[in-house]
Amino acid sequence: MSRTNFDQLLEAGCHFGHLKRKWNPAMAPYIFMERNGIHIIDLNQTVVKIDSAAEALKQIAKQGRKILFVATKKQAKQIVADKATAVNMPYVIERWPGGMLTNFPTIRKAVKKMATIDKLTNDGTFSNLSKREILQITRQRAKLEKNLGSIADLNRLPSALFVIDVLKEQIAVREANRLGIPVFGIVDTNSNPDNVDFVIPANDDASKSIEVIMDACCAAIAEGIEERKAEKVDTEAAGEKKAEEAEEAAPAEESAE
Repeated sequence: MSRTNFDQLLEAGCHFGHLKRKWNPAMAPYIFMERNGIHIIDLNQTVVKIDSAAEALKQIAKQGRKILFVATKKQAKQIVADKATAVNMPYVIERWPGGMLTNFPTIRKAVKKMATIDKLTNDGTFSNLSKREILQITRQRAKLEKNLGSIADLNRLPSALFVIDVLKEQIAVREANRLGIPVFGIVDTNSNPDNVDFVIPANDDASKSIEVIMDACCAAIAEGIEERKAEKVDTEAAGEKKAEEAEEAAPAEESAE
């Protein structure tokens, strides 16, 4: 069963591309027509691409791995923060910290610094500091929080990147490409799809368009997480049953001796 249908995407305005003069010729295979100087995206392809991206995201989540969402444009920030939080995935919605993937140990150091400040706050060390020192540390913590946000829990490199507007987030895409991390992206008619492993051709400016695609992809991630939990329960139950059978067999063997 398809995760989205043509009408849903049409209603959300997913088919509106950019002005013809702003187009990237590499997007030609995904363009249905031109209307009033604006490119119209082929939504039949969008439906198929959402399904294949969703299935791949589901498998990543099922393996217990992390997908990092990246969206620093105004109309996408809150949607991405809400949807990614709901499936417990990290996201970057402020500025992309350059080197976040290619220089991951440095980012981890900044995260540790944040954890240290939190520890000082909780163990009462703060009360021994002057007002000026407390203010400096608090400001530093706020700056780290803004830049790092939800990636504080990311202990290792993500297994995939999900990007809204691959043109705007090209530094993030480039870093992922360099490290061989698969990139999922909503790609509009002004962008280059060549560096994206899972291209979702669609309007990346309208919040409704972003939301309908995020809904489908995050629903698939949630399914993957649930299936992982169910498999874990089954494995544990099978292990317990085996142990019980072994226990029952042991006395019978002893009495036979």
